[in-house]
Amino acid sequence: MLLGNDYIVIDPNIVNFNLSEKAIQLICDRNFGIGSDGILYGPIFTGDKIELRIFNPDGSEAEKSGNGIRIFSRYLVDAGYIKTKTFQLTTLGGEVAVEVLNPEATLFKVDMGTVTFESELIPVTGSPRQTVAIDLPVNDLTLKATCLSIGNPHCVIPGSEVSQELAVSLGAKIENHPLFPKRINVQFLQVLDRQNIQIEIWERGAGYTLASGSSSCAAASAAYKLGLVDDRVKVHMPGGEIDIEIVGDRVFMTGGVSAVAQGEFAKDFLSCLNLLID
Repeated sequence: MLLGNDYIVIDPNIVNFNLSEKAIQLICDRNFGIGSDGILYGPIFTGDKIELRIFNPDGSEAEKSGNGIRIFSRYLVDAGYIKTKTFQLTTLGGEVAVEVLNPEATLFKVDMGTVTFESELIPVTGSPRQTVAIDLPVNDLTLKATCLSIGNPHCVIPGSEVSQELAVSLGAKIENHPLFPKRINVQFLQVLDRQNIQIEIWERGAGYTLASGSSSCAAASAAYKLGLVDDRVKVHMPGGEIDIEIVGDRVFMTGGVSAVAQGEFAKDFLSCLNLLID
């Protein structure tokens, strides 16, 4: 867990069950399951690669998660899979390089990869273009949006103020907007100064979220593209802060992580999971 963003790591080398959409939904349910913002499934060893699969609470699979990558990296260190200070992970959204910054493995720096504003790569419907400060009609509003991909899709909405109420009222409508055929993550952005931004987040497949690593990268990248911030930015969220560094078209994220608990599924719950077939 970190910044109020909690994930469950399920290690397929230890526990085996039917990883169906319904099973993911049940595990993430805070009343009938364990409860979480998502599931990190791995490590999956393919040759010399370590693969990570990331699932949202609605059962959909995410390409990339900055917070999830750091949480999973902490698990790899704690479980003894990783004994080096640097290593690589493979996600659906591409390769990421991870660096352990302290002996306690509570602080990680992640090379989140390259950012693109090209509409067909995000994707955003319509003619191929850079989706920077485009008009986004939502109900009777026309918002200015900057859309990008950092291995997963994001829509950043700058404004003079941001709030949870704003994210909750507009988040789902933007996530499922016809412009975004694969849905989209949404960040409402307030620039505090050249080195600090504030964001509120609506995550695709998860809803309102206290913090997000990839959202922090996306919001900082959009603000930098718009000329609003410098290349080093501290991102402030309701759950905490993350440091972002932009080098060319690459984005580096530095943030902490803390372990909360470890355990095993009860036999009756595991049996129930194996019965949930999509």
